[in-house]
Amino acid sequence: MLSCVRCGLCLTSCPTYVLSGHEAESPRGRVAMARALVEDKARLTPDLIEHEQNCLVCDACTAVCPAGVDMDPIQVALRSAVEPHLRDRRSRRERALRWLAFRKIFADMRFFRLLVRALRLYQSSGLQWMARRSGMLRLLGLAEAEALLPPDLPDGFVIPQGQRYPAGERSRGRAVSLFVGCITSTALAGIDWSTIRVCRRAGWTVSATGGQGCCGALNAHGGDLEGMKAMAKRNIEAFEKEGGVPVVVNSAGCGAMLKHYGYHFRDDPEWAERAQAFSARVRDLVEIVRPQDLRFYRPLELVVTYQDPCHLAHAQKIRREPRELLRAIPGLELREMGESDLCCGSAGVYNLTNPKQARQLRQRKLENASLTGADVLVTANPGCYIQLQAKNGGMRVKHIVELLDEATAPDDAQEKVRA
Repeated sequence: MLSCVRCGLCLTSCPTYVLSGHEAESPRGRVAMARALVEDKARLTPDLIEHEQNCLVCDACTAVCPAGVDMDPIQVALRSAVEPHLRDRRSRRERALRWLAFRKIFADMRFFRLLVRALRLYQSSGLQWMARRSGMLRLLGLAEAEALLPPDLPDGFVIPQGQRYPAGERSRGRAVSLFVGCITSTALAGIDWSTIRVCRRAGWTVSATGGQGCCGALNAHGGDLEGMKAMAKRNIEAFEKEGGVPVVVNSAGCGAMLKHYGYHFRDDPEWAERAQAFSARVRDLVEIVRPQDLRFYRPLELVVTYQDPCHLAHAQKIRREPRELLRAIPGLELREMGESDLCCGSAGVYNLTNPKQARQLRQRKLENASLTGADVLVTANPGCYIQLQAKNGGMRVKHIVELLDEATAPDDAQEKVRA
């Protein structure tokens, strides 16, 4: 915090400042308020808490800061320190929901899969149709949240139990471990299956490492740092069994958190070295799959535009690789959109906790995408995928790996990996 020189270069990169023009909704404003708390020059008022928790932790300010201020660890530390003071202010219902989400659903994939199965039953049984037509969702204040549900939730999930999927015809004797994710392995399981197929076609043998779970990013950004560390330890132990092979991730948010495990355990003598070694192995999908590794069988006659996920562009500094992959697909035309790296409003569960700001950011993103005349809006993060597919005015939304999967599918389609 002491590094902040209040130069203001962060202002136009911050989504909440762009929307409001309010100094307290800017990165330098949030740093000033957090510093005032630490120095006992400010009280923990509801107004201060609101401005701090309006931060999407998108790292856009971090990426442009000339002084090296890093907003993510500031917000994680602040929210973790503030959480005990907020606990007593919450209703019993709020406390119960936080416990259920952070300590049960995200902490144990069995509960997460059970939740998604229940939501699929809600869709397939006709209950969703009834709830939407009756106006009950609006009456309960759930309409915005319910609209985020991906259509046609899958009936099968990617459950990592050590399965190995051998490399295809371009095998180079290389291996990767797949971090399957919580949302991606369940509600968006097709993205994980596409990832497995594309990696195999690029010459990688893929392992679905058993024992892994949620990355813990939502817990950390929600003030539950201890819960995140418990999840991190489980993942580190699970992937240590695979030796030193790369850990491939198709979720920008998960990838950013996994690459930061080393930071979060830096002062832990038992885990610091192990966490750092694990973080050094993590690679986003677009870092390990290169255009020259793939054989394209099918041209895709599409005009697409690409939106940079915050935690890929800002936190991981990956911008060039996804564009190179898209331009390599025969028949596909890539058109750049305005403000491609301004947050779409997903930011973990921000679209649930801050629906007004999330809705404004989504609309801004979709308007910029529409101006390109593209048929498809492409992203590289499941959270962005969910946020942008809801109420998007008809533009199709795709994860980049889905397009790569379609374009590289052999004509005989004899691969023995779930379609």
